[in-house]
Formats: sequence, structure tokens, C-alpha cells
Amino acid sequence: MKTELSPGQTWQGLPLSPAQNREVLNYIERCERAGADWNTPELRAMLADMLSPPEIDEDSLEDMEQSTESAIFAATHEEPGDRPADDVP
Repeated sequence: MKTELSPGQTWQGLPLSPAQNREVLNYIERCERAGADWNTPELRAMLADMLSPPEIDEDSLEDMEQSTESAIFAATHEEPGDRPADDVP
């Protein structure tokens, strides 16, 4: 499976990731199935966010990293009483 798209392969040649391109195409397809106009302010806002995402400052990045580490630890940590006993009669 190809993971990189060239601008000629994305919607209207925009520099989108494969996931972003799928999101745009799915939005357009949903609108067309509903008989609605797809060239909407919502689509333009979605594209604007994709093409120039908000900047993240260092403090926010550190907070996100700590939060992710805590979530991973919580998801993988087992308390001694939480383990299933192999030799329970």
C-alpha cells in the first residue's frame, strides 16, 4: 500500500496526507449522496486546518507527552491482585 501521495494524486492537487485526502473525499461523497452542496464553508475550514495546523508551544508539548506516558502506564500496568491466577483450583 502506498503511503505517500504526490500533489497530483490528492484532491485538487493540495499537499494532503493520505488520511487527510480520504477525509476530504469522504466528506464530498457524503454530501453528494445526501444531494447537498459539498463546496461549503465547512469544507474550506477543514482544508484550512489541514494545510496550516495550529502551532504547539513547548509547554503544551511537554504536557501532552506526560499525559501520553501516564495513559500508556495506566493501560499496561497490572496490580498484583489483578493478574489471573494460573493455578486456581
